[in-house]
Amino acid sequence: MREKLEQRSFLFTLLLVSLLFGLVLKPFWGAIFWACAITVIFSPLQHRILGRIGHKPNRAALLTLLVCVVIVVLPVLFIATSFIQEGLALYQRIDQGEVSPGKLLTQVRNAFPLLPDLLGQLGINLDSAKLSETALAGSKVLAEKALTAGQSTFGFVVDVALMLYLAFFLLRDGNQLTELMVRALPLGDDRERMLFAKFSEVTRATVKGNILVAMAQGALGGFIFWVLGIPGPLLWGVVMAFLSLIPAIGAALVWLPVAIYLFATGEWLSGAVLVAFGALVIGLADNVLRPLLVGRDTKLPDYLVLFSTLGGISLMGVNGFVIGPLVAALFLVFWDIFTREFNGR
Repeated sequence: MREKLEQRSFLFTLLLVSLLFGLVLKPFWGAIFWACAITVIFSPLQHRILGRIGHKPNRAALLTLLVCVVIVVLPVLFIATSFIQEGLALYQRIDQGEVSPGKLLTQVRNAFPLLPDLLGQLGINLDSAKLSETALAGSKVLAEKALTAGQSTFGFVVDVALMLYLAFFLLRDGNQLTELMVRALPLGDDRERMLFAKFSEVTRATVKGNILVAMAQGALGGFIFWVLGIPGPLLWGVVMAFLSLIPAIGAALVWLPVAIYLFATGEWLSGAVLVAFGALVIGLADNVLRPLLVGRDTKLPDYLVLFSTLGGISLMGVNGFVIGPLVAALFLVFWDIFTREFNGR
């Protein structure tokens, strides 16, 4: 009796301490998650480097991180800086009246009289005054954010530094940590190895696949905007890249309204070119690359990738585009194990 009480008390205390430890690490969950993702993605490169330089784990982990910084971190910082600069310039033009959202909307309404009624049935009210007020409010908010950009930049740099610091140790000691977790978790060693393998497979496929699709769609969208002379092609290219994390409809949320505006202002050729390019080229990048890079490697149906991605983003923000499909894949693995081992029929 006393032994059972001690065991239950220990398990309760273990659970409580683990929850408290999770709360302590809560501010750094983003950095921890992306450090794990970097480790999973670049571990094949690290093993290849180890094969070249011999058993020198510290040097191999450091070289792998340097490659990651050069091909991932620095380009992201450059694009983010350019995006902020173009975004500020655009909002300053709105704030100074050089660009009038209300005027643009009036042109669209005059060219397509049925559009307001159609959107009204969907619960979308095209009010020029409200749109102008919203745009001005957005410009003011962005200006206020710009004043505190130094603090935000410092926090971002700290998160990146923590991510790279942790990724170094995960790259160096990842195999030992995995074996430690296999011994510690009471799920059965074979099941745990299967789950860790699935975690690595889905994380690598989701991050690499979605980022490649986002880069392709953002680059194509920015290119066609630049060709057609639309202001801020880099800004809108980055926006399309972010929105392309939403399967099927992401980039169209940008290029389709712009195409409608071009038609409304009488630029029929530019509008037709943008629609054709968006539907055939940008859309093709999503319809072809995403199933090949994400669905095939994660072994998830396309509809499950869509719903898990949307659900993950709505719950967890930008990290959800990886965590959502990961949870879906682990859900299927757990039920597969249950079906085979506990319900043999």
